Amino acid sequence: MGTMPRATPVSQETVGAIGHSISLIRGEVGETADCINEQELAQLATHLNTVNRVFVAGAGRSGLVLRMAAMRLMHLGLTVHIAGDTTTPAIRAGDLLVVASGSGTTSSVVKAAETAAKAGAKVAAFTANTNSPLAAVADMLMVIPAPQKTDHQSGASRQYSGSLFEQVLFLATEAVFQALWEKASISAEQLWSRHANLE
Repeated sequence: MGTMPRATPVSQETVGAIGHSISLIRGEVGETADCINEQELAQLATHLNTVNRVFVAGAGRSGLVLRMAAMRLMHLGLTVHIAGDTTTPAIRAGDLLVVASGSGTTSSVVKAAETAAKAGAKVAAFTANTNSPLAAVADMLMVIPAPQKTDHQSGASRQYSGSLFEQVLFLATEAVFQALWEKASISAEQLWSRHANLE
């Protein structure tokens, strides 16, 4: 039986840097989340209970956050599809597409929104840019007031390349899920019964 590897020595400078970073991120997320319009999120939550099916589309890290949101909505019992998956059907009237792009210009996301709108589906968009092509096509707009990923000079966030938008996007989608769950009065055990069992 092998011996346990020795832990790499960690300097107090590194420990301090981690602590500082946690405080920085926590502060930025809190300040930005406080600026979210709760009415916008409430509109999305309300609409989620009226649609036939929910589709999500996003690129990069924003897309990963929407995949997490899709999982939670599936746990609630909604029919949810992720754009681009091989088994995702065509979107149509009566459906809802949820998209996210900090810049509001991500080509694949804007194209998905335009396709959904043309098919008669509703579009709910998370963005930081209210003057973007994505905002223009959205039926519901949820603004996350965070700097865009190419904004390296403004000092609006000390984090790198869009991290704040993605962090607050996660918080916002979790808030929508939590509100829907509490209103539905479904037990955690009932939600868990829908969790993937082919992992």
